[in-house]
Amino acid sequence: MLLSIVAISMVLAAWALTARRLEALRVSTPLLLVVVGAVVEYTTHGTLADTLNSETAEHAAQIILAVLLFVDANAIRSGLLGAYPRSATRLLFLALPLSLGMAVALGLWLLPGLSWPIVLIIACIVVPIDFAPAPSAIRDGQLPGRVRKLLNVEAGYNDGIVSPIFVFALAMADHQDGADTFAEQLRAAVPEAVLAIVVGLCVGGGLAVAANAADRAGLTTRQSGRVLVVAAPALAYTLSLVVDANGFVAAFLCGIGYHVFRHAADPEEQLELLDDIGFLLTSAMWFVLGGVALIAYWRADLTVGIVVFCLLALTVVRMLPVEIAMLKSGFPWSERLLLGWLGPRGASSIVFGLLAFNVIDGSEENTILLILVVVVLGSVVVHGIGAPAAARAFARARSE
Repeated sequence: MLLSIVAISMVLAAWALTARRLEALRVSTPLLLVVVGAVVEYTTHGTLADTLNSETAEHAAQIILAVLLFVDANAIRSGLLGAYPRSATRLLFLALPLSLGMAVALGLWLLPGLSWPIVLIIACIVVPIDFAPAPSAIRDGQLPGRVRKLLNVEAGYNDGIVSPIFVFALAMADHQDGADTFAEQLRAAVPEAVLAIVVGLCVGGGLAVAANAADRAGLTTRQSGRVLVVAAPALAYTLSLVVDANGFVAAFLCGIGYHVFRHAADPEEQLELLDDIGFLLTSAMWFVLGGVALIAYWRADLTVGIVVFCLLALTVVRMLPVEIAMLKSGFPWSERLLLGWLGPRGASSIVFGLLAFNVIDGSEENTILLILVVVVLGSVVVHGIGAPAAARAFARARSE
C-alpha cells in the first residue's frame, strides 16, 4: 500500500510540473497512472487483489463514487439539462435505457454461464460515459458546440441514473439463491430509493438555500464556500446510510438539489476544491485499474465472446441507441454520428467494476474484472485517438 501511494504521488507530481506540455502532446494522466499501476502490481507480486477485496476498499470505492456523482451533477451549466434540454432528455431517458438493454441482451448471448444479475452489472459498468480518457473531445473547438454541450450533460447525469440499477443488480447477484429474490429486492430497493431522493434533495437544496442566505448576510468567505461543496456530498451520503437509504442516489440528488438552488456569484470557483478532490480520487482509480489489468490477465481467460462483447459495447451498444433516440431531433446525421461515437468510458466504470469485484465471488468476479479492463483500456485507445480524428474529419467535411 505504501509503495502504491509513493507511485501515485510521483506521477501526480510529474504531471503537475509538466501538465501543459503533456496536454500539448495529448498524453493523458489516466494513461500514465494505468501504466504505473501495472508496474507496481507486477513488482509487488499481486498484492493489490487482497487489498481490493476488503471492506475498507469497498467503503473507499463507495465514497469515491458518491463524490463523483455530486461533481457530475454540478458540472452542467445553462439550466438543469443544459442548453438543449429536449435533446438531453432523449439521450438520458431513451438512448441510455436502450444501451443498457442492448448490453444485457448481447451479454446473455455472448457470455454464456453468467446469470442475468451479473450481466446487468456488466451492462452498468460498460455503458456510462466519462471524458477522463479523452478530455480534449469535450473542449475541441472543431466539434459543434451543441454536440459538446450535450455530451457534457450526458456524462454528468448518466452514472447517477445507472447507479440505482447497479445497486439493485448487485443485491440480486449477492442473493440469487433465494426463491423470491427479485420481488424481495425490488420491495427493498424502492423505499430505499425514495428515501434517498428525499435525503439528497433536502440536504443539497437545504444547504444551497442556507448558503444563499449566508452570502447575503456576509457570513461566508470564498474558502468556506468551497468547503461547503465538499461537505454536501459527504453529509448526504453518510446521512442516507444512517437511515438505510441508497447512498449513491442521495449523493447524486444532493448534487442536483445544490445545483438548482445555489446562486453563487462564481459557481465554478465554488467547485474548485471539490473538482481537485475528485481529480485525485479519480487518479487513484486509474492507478488501481493498471493493477487490476494484471489481476484480470492472470485470473481470467480472454474468450472470443468477451472480445466481441467489449467491441460491441464500445461501438454499436452506444451508437445505435443514440441514433434511434436522436431521430427527428433536428440534428444532422453527422452530428448524430459524433454523439454516438464520442462515448469514452472511465472513472464511473472503474468504480462500478471494483464494487462488483468486492461483492461477487468466484469466477464471475474475474470475468467482470476482465471486461472492465478491456472496455476501459480499449476506450482509452479508441476514443483517445478517435476523438481528435473525428473532430478533424468533421471540420474538413464542414469546410468543403
